[in-house]
Amino acid sequence: MNFDPNICRNESEVESKLIVQYLLPQLGYPPDSWYQEVTFGKIRLDFLAFATKVVPKVRMKNALWGVIFEAKHPRENLNHHTQKLKVYLTKLGLKYGLLTNGREIRIYQYTLGDLELVFSCLGIEVEDKLEVIRNLISRESLQQHRQATIPRKTTTVSQIKSPQKKQRTMKTIAVYHNKGGVGKTTTVINLAAAIRKTGNKVLIIDLDSQANTTFATGLIKFDDEKFDDIKDLNIRHVLESEELYPILEVARRSQFSSLDIDVVPSHINLMEHEKRLNEIDASKVMLDFKLEEVKDKYDVVLIDTPPSLNLYARIAIITADYLLIPSDLKPFANQGLVNVNNFVKSINFFRKSLRKEPIKVLGVLPSKISTNNKFVQHTLPKRIDAVSSRYGFEVMDTVIYDREDLAKCSEQVRHIGNLEVVDPVSVIDFKPDSIAAQEFELLAKEVLQKIGMN
Repeated sequence: MNFDPNICRNESEVESKLIVQYLLPQLGYPPDSWYQEVTFGKIRLDFLAFATKVVPKVRMKNALWGVIFEAKHPRENLNHHTQKLKVYLTKLGLKYGLLTNGREIRIYQYTLGDLELVFSCLGIEVEDKLEVIRNLISRESLQQHRQATIPRKTTTVSQIKSPQKKQRTMKTIAVYHNKGGVGKTTTVINLAAAIRKTGNKVLIIDLDSQANTTFATGLIKFDDEKFDDIKDLNIRHVLESEELYPILEVARRSQFSSLDIDVVPSHINLMEHEKRLNEIDASKVMLDFKLEEVKDKYDVVLIDTPPSLNLYARIAIITADYLLIPSDLKPFANQGLVNVNNFVKSINFFRKSLRKEPIKVLGVLPSKISTNNKFVQHTLPKRIDAVSSRYGFEVMDTVIYDREDLAKCSEQVRHIGNLEVVDPVSVIDFKPDSIAAQEFELLAKEVLQKIGMN
């Protein structure tokens, strides 16, 4: 059986086509000897294969004799994931871990506190290198050498499959400005990817009928409205029914990030239902109510909002714990901060009736900022000062500049037969080493510090 790395276009296909359909069978692991999406405390593994048949809830006498398989997006640089693999192997007391993006396959060995690369080949070479791989991490090899992989403490399979839930204090952040074109969607999707990279579980909610975030997270797969699979299950349904449409039923797993991020999509018909929803008093607090049901599932919720003062913007500010205000700092955007301030004040009065604290404003985020040197040195500082002195908002330390990579990552496509399908990715996945990616990683760090999660 041959393996062609070109058939793997995303992380999911690396998992299914390379690991599940090819490597695990070739290495002698039957279905009852491996698990997918294994969690152990804060650790989440793509695959964990065992040397012996594992019966859930049965304590193993000595250790987990197994090997970790980690799959990444074909565009991912494997060098960025070796440290995390080292942590996994250390925590679980295992010796071997396989790391692959389909185009390259690496096997690492953990001994004496260090991680050593013991095997590497291109995906297209895997058939010729199978014997070497079998000698290292096949089920038979692990059975022969399992005494060398005894961890420092006893672990049970039941602990891995059903760990105690970690105590989460879910934080909800609305990303809002009543001026359009200031980078809200770009902020939401790339901040989400950067926060997810820190190990926090992230949920995105699109409350804008323009559905830009739904598009940017890759959920719009259809090219003709007759194939629209979002109109019958989106944020509108969450807001209109107390008994039906819980968050976990409506949320979809996106592929714009190499790490899993759930998205509650929006739809253009959201604007048609605004008047009716406005007449339902409960709709204003329905999202807050339903997020309470998933507070142990996510660490951070990011809400993208419409550039207006309408019902959906109001719902976002009612629901969120924090407010982040992207702005290009141009005159109209700055003048719009007066509206934002008054809007927030009016909603804080409503929040008080719900016995909710006033929403905490994280600050104005300079975004879509020109990289022109003279502008950055002379004009930008004046505009930042104006936000504080004239409008009373703090300004975030991080600045998101208008860079080409941010445009390109949202324009990615893939080909399915003769069709060209839009396949957007976050800048964190598109170019992990780019300046734009670094800016969003800095923003994630700043945001997590401000909300008490770092």
